[in-house]
Amino acid sequence: MSPDVTKYPYLKQDLAASLVVFLVALPLCVGVAVASGVPAELGLVTGIVGGLVTGLLPGSSLQVSGPAAGLTVLVFEAVREFGLPTLGAIVLAAGVLQLAMGALRLGRYFRAISVSVVEGMLAGIGLVIIAGQVYAAAGLRAPASGVDKIVGVPGALAGAVTSPTTLTSVSVGVGTIAVLVLWRRLPERVRVVPGALAAVALATLVTWAFHLPVATVHVQGLLDAVHVPGADAFGALVSPAALGTVVAFALIASAESLFSAAAVDRLHDGERTRYDKELMAQGAGNTVSGALGALPMTAVIVRSSANVQAGARTKASRVLHGVWLLLFAALLPAALELIPLPALAGVLVHAGWKLIPFRQVVSLWRDQRGEALVLVVTAVAIVVVNMFEGVLLGLALSVVKTAWEASHIKLEVMDKGAGPIRAYLSGNATFLRLPKILDSLEALPKDRPIELDLSGLHHLDHACRTALETWVERHSATGVDPVRITAP
Repeated sequence: MSPDVTKYPYLKQDLAASLVVFLVALPLCVGVAVASGVPAELGLVTGIVGGLVTGLLPGSSLQVSGPAAGLTVLVFEAVREFGLPTLGAIVLAAGVLQLAMGALRLGRYFRAISVSVVEGMLAGIGLVIIAGQVYAAAGLRAPASGVDKIVGVPGALAGAVTSPTTLTSVSVGVGTIAVLVLWRRLPERVRVVPGALAAVALATLVTWAFHLPVATVHVQGLLDAVHVPGADAFGALVSPAALGTVVAFALIASAESLFSAAAVDRLHDGERTRYDKELMAQGAGNTVSGALGALPMTAVIVRSSANVQAGARTKASRVLHGVWLLLFAALLPAALELIPLPALAGVLVHAGWKLIPFRQVVSLWRDQRGEALVLVVTAVAIVVVNMFEGVLLGLALSVVKTAWEASHIKLEVMDKGAGPIRAYLSGNATFLRLPKILDSLEALPKDRPIELDLSGLHHLDHACRTALETWVERHSATGVDPVRITAP
């Protein structure tokens, strides 16, 4: 056995898997960049950094990082508000924040974020992506707000019917989605080619062969697209709005990456994710990506699951996928100019649809309606307001829901008809349930002695303690025997 094979026993498996991941990542990198309002090459730059930088670092050995559809909406808003030069500074600052959180060992705490909030975030993003890409497929300019995007979709589609050029563009997008949906039903030997690549390739071939009047990707060259942020870009970070965007990038990218890591760990039997190291790996990738003026990155479950299913065994597969992206961007950039924009819009509409957890909502509504409410409110808030504030609202609602459930308290009244009435409180007595506690106690007979047993309480906060003491004083002042209390 040769020394190289001994040193890299899984090179064959990892090489094959890297090619599959490259073919999956290529159309997604370009599509996410175009949907984010930045040059297509910057999506490839982020994919390359995700492979060559994040891919080399420890954390999760099999998950793959790159530009993600989940951040498209936030990136588009950031570019619109602060400009493309400042985007790199924002991404770099978010990466440094991720590095700091990883160094402080905060990675494991992201697992404590409510899954309903994360799924609600993805659902809201999915809705905005779908609505926005309908306009892109029609060759129209999308409205700024999420609500306007969704409300205007019927009008945009109706207008497409009256314009042959617009109808052609929409048809290319719809055809791309149809290929993506039907691709999963084809024989396994055909599905060796990733569906997204096949759909975009077919759309490109049809557009070129029939000279269809649809817009294609604009290419300016890899080096021309890269812009290192200058002093002005970093100076813009002092504004509260820019700092809020930095925090949003860091928190949302971290949460999506670490949730993806947990999902990928369930797909294989290899080494488990080290969350703090993975958070630092993502931070390093975003720092480099920001320094090149490119898009923010996260771990992407689509590419990661493709990596595992293709037989990857080590991190070499994700590093090699970055090498193939680099070679493509360096040697074949003109090939991007053939890709029709409606095809990329179709890929993203399909990706946005998969972000909406329809089955989870139905299941949660049957079993845990509170969690379903958190999911739906988060999604709606993202559409109506924006992603950062929508996620904050979801987190706040999740905390309130948990506090309400944790404050469960039970009052048992035992009255034998003679002698004192025994009131037994058990559970957690917090201010959230104070009205219920007082209503029950004040309903007890005022002319009978009371024994208040608090020994079953696990927690008694200050508000409840004060209210109980006040009730005891009032009841004892009615002329009956003083209330006897058994302390918790």
